[in-house]
Amino acid sequence: MKITTTDLSGVIIIEPDVFGDPRGYFFEGWHQAKYQELGVPTKFVQDNISFSCQGVLRGLHVQYPQPQGKLVSVLQGEVFDVAVDIRVGSPTYRQWVGVTLSSDNKRQFYVPEGFAHGFCVLSATALFMYKCTDYYNPATETGLLWNDPDLKIDWPLTAPVLSAKDSCSLRLRDISPERLPPFGG
Repeated sequence: MKITTTDLSGVIIIEPDVFGDPRGYFFEGWHQAKYQELGVPTKFVQDNISFSCQGVLRGLHVQYPQPQGKLVSVLQGEVFDVAVDIRVGSPTYRQWVGVTLSSDNKRQFYVPEGFAHGFCVLSATALFMYKCTDYYNPATETGLLWNDPDLKIDWPLTAPVLSAKDSCSLRLRDISPERLPPFGG
């Protein structure tokens, strides 16, 4: 397994060992002991799968309180996936990292608690999976504007298809610090 750290502490890219032959391939999508050594939480309580068409952008989402860490991957297709540090007081506050995830590269992306998360679909369709460290709670969810000019995320599209909820999300500067996770807490 190959691990790539990012400029955001705790956000990592995981490339599993893939064993293939003319019949197909096999790889471990989750191995508690191995991932624990990487610093990935070993308690996931909810798995989610979403299917989206090309140009769809989902996010940027965060829950606080009741934050969710997410281990994400693509089962079919290709997406550009983004994590944004929105922990108040963090030395990397407002910084982001993006990675292309696909069914071909089989990468996983770990987005820790306290980070906003979103992705856009680059292929005709995408089947996206994420393991979550806590349950979804719409009462604690906050959405950040996907194209917040203060974040300067370099999305590979300019006119995404958004949900009604995501189209009216706020800029990070317009969200009260009490609605955001604290750094180190």
